[in-house]
Amino acid sequence: MSRIDRVRGGVCVDGFNLYHAIDDLGQPYLKWLDLRKLSEKFARGHAHVIEEIVFCTAFFPGDFGKRKRHEAYNAALEARGVKILKGHTTKEPMKCNTCGNLWDQPREKETDINVALSLFSAAMTGKVDVVFLLTADTDQAATLKYIKEHCPQVKRVVVTPPGREKSKHLRDLSHANLRLGEGDIDDCVLPAMVQPEKGRLIVRPDNYQPPAGWVHPDERPA
Repeated sequence: MSRIDRVRGGVCVDGFNLYHAIDDLGQPYLKWLDLRKLSEKFARGHAHVIEEIVFCTAFFPGDFGKRKRHEAYNAALEARGVKILKGHTTKEPMKCNTCGNLWDQPREKETDINVALSLFSAAMTGKVDVVFLLTADTDQAATLKYIKEHCPQVKRVVVTPPGREKSKHLRDLSHANLRLGEGDIDDCVLPAMVQPEKGRLIVRPDNYQPPAGWVHPDERPA
């Protein structure tokens, strides 16, 4: 197959949307997810090569342990060729209407915009022939609509995280709509140690240790 015949794919991952979907599965080891392997898995039949994978995320404020895990995960993804696009998180004052208690609620900012800009860039610069959007967030319908209107030659594929319902708004604006299951995530867990081309070995955080008896996908019989 010549280069001109290859269908090129670009993947954009809504990090918080995916994180909360995996968190709801109740299996922390699934958070140590290889987005490169997962992208290659769901792109089969739609693209021959993945040109780029963008992970849109933001650090959670005020929790040192969570931040260290997040940093380790970002580093592991970068070692797998994933681009990290960071937003930020703020704390917004909240009040309970029943008891009057006050607290600060963390809110992630810029992730939605980063997802949209990443998809726009991939589609409008001609880098890819197919864009894959991994989210269940209906707010991204406007993004798909814009790409449909301005880059009609670019195929749009929505990938729904596990345990989430497919969005009709997103489905109506896409050429294909895929849904991940827990098994898809389990098949794409990163190894315990990830070695980048340069720098220190990245070790899986203790919180992401798999359950006893679990076998890594690379070690399972074919």
